Amino acid sequence: MAYATAAHIDADEIPVIDVAGLATEDPAAIAEAGRRMREAAEQIGFFYVRNHGIARETVDRAFEASGRFFRSPEELKRTATINERHRGFLAVGQSKMYTGARVDLKESFLWGLELGTDDPDVAAGKPLMGPNNWPAALPETRAAFYAYYLAVCECGQRLLKGLAASLGRDPTFFAKSFAKPLARGSAIYYPPQPPDMGETQFGVAPHTDYGGLTLLAQDDVGGLQVLAKSGKWVTAHPIPDTLVVNIGDLMHRWTNTRFSSNPHRVVNASGRERFSIAVFYDPHPDTLVDPRDLLDDPAEAKYPPITCGEYIVGRFDKAFKYRQSKA
Repeated sequence: MAYATAAHIDADEIPVIDVAGLATEDPAAIAEAGRRMREAAEQIGFFYVRNHGIARETVDRAFEASGRFFRSPEELKRTATINERHRGFLAVGQSKMYTGARVDLKESFLWGLELGTDDPDVAAGKPLMGPNNWPAALPETRAAFYAYYLAVCECGQRLLKGLAASLGRDPTFFAKSFAKPLARGSAIYYPPQPPDMGETQFGVAPHTDYGGLTLLAQDDVGGLQVLAKSGKWVTAHPIPDTLVVNIGDLMHRWTNTRFSSNPHRVVNASGRERFSIAVFYDPHPDTLVDPRDLLDDPAEAKYPPITCGEYIVGRFDKAFKYRQSKA
């Protein structure tokens, strides 16, 4: 038996885009970065960003905290077991990406925007919003993960500025919808995957992401694979000091299919532990995702409007075992 395989490609086949200009108010710099991101979004739905504005120390602290958490005893991790707000520890066997898939060979720790129970959105029962579920025995986890999360959300706002400009809208078009986002951080641990598990076992099975943008930091182990337009799986190599950005299903829908939400998967064939940290950068749950917003002719819309919260919760209910058992 063997692993599912992918072609090894030159790193630049998935574009590496310098986004330093998005931190300026220079319209030409914003337009150029936006143009390059839009080209990648329309073609493969993936790109790397460098000069993204997140300090190396912030990334390193988050990965150090991730290693400490996942190497902790199981009973400690389970003190922060995932709750109804999708915050906390998700053990192996608790997620699979589509009906019929084998469960993913990974562990995750998830968190989001820190909101108290007195916050108006939390009090109103907005989906997946509220306090986080941190492991009390590892207080450094909270500080490291949350600092990383806030930095990535700031980066996400800058990326959206360029994408909005590339679509012929004001650069601030997305800003209000993402000011209080439904963004979720996910530290992910992939144990070494034995080859005798076969070609249908994955760290994460082939899937598309659900929301707006995903911003991913990888370690140097590798294992992320992307479905190319040729129909072949290709490797998304780790590149130091970059983030991998990919388009989610809601952004695909919002752009009326112009941006590609592309299937991807993880196969950890390295014989080593693999760590990554994703931020699924989604707008406020009340955001009405309506393709007509980005069309000159509203009659061309391919999807009806839907709120972010309704869409994300519907996808979660199918993918995560803990939600099915509670239902």
